[in-house]
Amino acid sequence: MILEMKVPSPGESIKEVEIATWLVKDGDYVEKDQAIAEVDSDKATLELPAEMSGVITLKAEEGDTVAVGAVVCLIDTDAAKPAGDAPAAEAPKAEAPKAEAPKAEVKAEAPKAAPAATSYAAGTPSPAARKILDEKNIAPATVSGTGKGGRITKDDAVNAVPSMGTPTGGSRGSERTKLSMLRRKVAERLVSAKNETAMLTTFNEVNMTPINQIRNEYKDAFKAKHGGLGLGFMSFFTKAVTRALELYPDVNSMMDGDYKIAYDFADISIAVSGPKGLMVPVVRNAELLTFRGIEAEIKRLALRARDGQITVDDMTGGTFTITNGGVFGSMLSTPIINPPQSGILGMHNIIERPIAVNGKVEIHPMMYVALSYDHRIIDGRESVGFLVAVKEALENPLELLMNGDAKRALEL
Repeated sequence: MILEMKVPSPGESIKEVEIATWLVKDGDYVEKDQAIAEVDSDKATLELPAEMSGVITLKAEEGDTVAVGAVVCLIDTDAAKPAGDAPAAEAPKAEAPKAEAPKAEVKAEAPKAAPAATSYAAGTPSPAARKILDEKNIAPATVSGTGKGGRITKDDAVNAVPSMGTPTGGSRGSERTKLSMLRRKVAERLVSAKNETAMLTTFNEVNMTPINQIRNEYKDAFKAKHGGLGLGFMSFFTKAVTRALELYPDVNSMMDGDYKIAYDFADISIAVSGPKGLMVPVVRNAELLTFRGIEAEIKRLALRARDGQITVDDMTGGTFTITNGGVFGSMLSTPIINPPQSGILGMHNIIERPIAVNGKVEIHPMMYVALSYDHRIIDGRESVGFLVAVKEALENPLELLMNGDAKRALEL
């Protein structure tokens, strides 16, 4: 029986996908549920598993855009599985190169027989080539001729590059590759966010000493108590953000035509780097989660993104985004809003800097934070107040995020 494999729907509103990579070749025998292809939608990269075992015939090329429900391959379910020792018959071919070795040595000597360097024409440009070299101010002695006897041809002159005091002969290749559907969609959304929102960014700085002190004191106990789960910075920032969103609910709202949609929950999108690029999975109802719950959910989503298992549902419906450019060394940036959201918080690297504390200069680990927001719906008072509230919570986490009891907050 010939089975037609069709593109399944990756999610609502997705009408087409792109064949990113075939994981099998035309004519291969595939097992049921074996991953045979990776397909890109405008939201995620998904694996396409074989529906039955059999010999596969591909009906689409890598890079093709195919509609959901279209046939992408055929599987002959009646075909017998090849014998496991079939490749052994090819073994003698592996010895063939040894018999050809002497010929390879003869070919290697061929260039020595060319006496181009002793020819009177070597390094001499043709009249047309000389004119071009003069216009480029290039000495003929610096150009290797490919013409008869080493003569410099017009093409040699056209392709010649002035030395400019730097070495020549290095690689100057280029490669043109098509962006994945996911990457193209990300680009489209970023441009749309810049063009269709009144985006502004406000900045502040955070003294990370209090958080570092809590982490240094409790991270080992936290890891031991919660099955190897690390106590990172992201749980502190997520808790600080959910608190600030309660104080400034306009930051947790979004535009819908002439209307404002406000939310009484905080679904926090966390930007993570995956093999296919930046992914933004969502931590649902983050305002209800403990430190342990946030760290566990972020770890789960990050692993799914790393392993290419992230789904459209995992990345849909966030109300606010946190992105951490500091893991790549960024000191300061203006993050772009993740539409249709109205705000995004950018974290950056931590650097020890001298600051004034009670009239004295002290060295503390400092981080710049940035809030990009849509000024159509969020005014300056709300945006600055929100970021100050985040700063206050991060600089006094014990009182504002842990109710004065770190052990209880960390479930130790």
